[in-house]
Amino acid sequence: MKHLDLGQVSRDNPAALERNGVKNLLSMKKHTICVLGGTGFVGRHLVNLLAASGHRVRVASRHRERHRALLVLPTVEVVDANIHDTQVLGELIAGCDTVINLVAILNEAGPNNFRAVHVALPHQIALACREQGVKRLLHMSALNADAKHGASHYLQSKGEGEDVVHAAADENLRVTTFRPSVIFGPGDHLFNQFAMLLKRAPGILPLPCPNARFAPVYVGDVIHAFNKALDDKATKGQRYDLCGPRVYTMRELMSYTARVMGVKRELWGLSNGLSRLQAMLMQLLPGKPFTMDNYRSLQVDAVCKDEFPSLFKLKPTAVETVVPYYLGRRDQHAMFDAIRVQARHDY
Repeated sequence: MKHLDLGQVSRDNPAALERNGVKNLLSMKKHTICVLGGTGFVGRHLVNLLAASGHRVRVASRHRERHRALLVLPTVEVVDANIHDTQVLGELIAGCDTVINLVAILNEAGPNNFRAVHVALPHQIALACREQGVKRLLHMSALNADAKHGASHYLQSKGEGEDVVHAAADENLRVTTFRPSVIFGPGDHLFNQFAMLLKRAPGILPLPCPNARFAPVYVGDVIHAFNKALDDKATKGQRYDLCGPRVYTMRELMSYTARVMGVKRELWGLSNGLSRLQAMLMQLLPGKPFTMDNYRSLQVDAVCKDEFPSLFKLKPTAVETVVPYYLGRRDQHAMFDAIRVQARHDY
């Protein structure tokens, strides 16, 4: 029942790749790929998968030496680069046939505002792709992104960024966008953040927007979709919503996290008015742990209308089959609890 850590998969072990549903990766066309945002949570998993597939990968970073786990991968080049500099960006993607943009922020801070990161940067990336002759652009957006009707500045800017890259597409540049719900997996900012809050809570945890709904999607499923789209012409011009197999409320996710950790906390679900007040206060704290814009995003359910796109040929992974292995007590009880939960889910 051990779950695959794609970061540990090697090209020299094709049997392991096939056993875990990553079939025929080694026989695929090899690409030279620039991954922007490749040092982040999703980026690290994706770069490892691309390297395991035999692709040459270039990753931009402001602090190259901090990413030794990527530096040791034989087909990966980590480059010190400021991707907001248009000249540097062009030099970075020169010689690549594919660019993957994963760059995003959840909160604004100084020059890193939503328009600069989610709109202006994708615009520059698309222009650079056309100038450098890049044939393929894969772009990470977000579920509920909508330039005109997004519930928050975050979702509006993500929607505008989507529109920008698709407007730049032509017969020489094929663009595909992915719109995931919240993403979970080893190193995530979802369950690990919940775990930190639970550890710090003195017995009681005030919970904003307790009835907000999500369909968390596994990072391994997200990067599988990116990898599959590299050579699939049917994905040209498409925007794919990506969700996991089950919908949870905020309260259910937090309660599940506490059970996996083996801690007891009383969750106080806040009313709409108190949730707004908490956001107004917490956005003034260092790091902005919860903002009014976050609050507005939570007013829209992060769930998909349809199942995981059939084109990608996978059954989306359940939270219960993965989270205990990186968040739980890592003992036999946690493992068997996960097996029992998944058995109930499957049958």
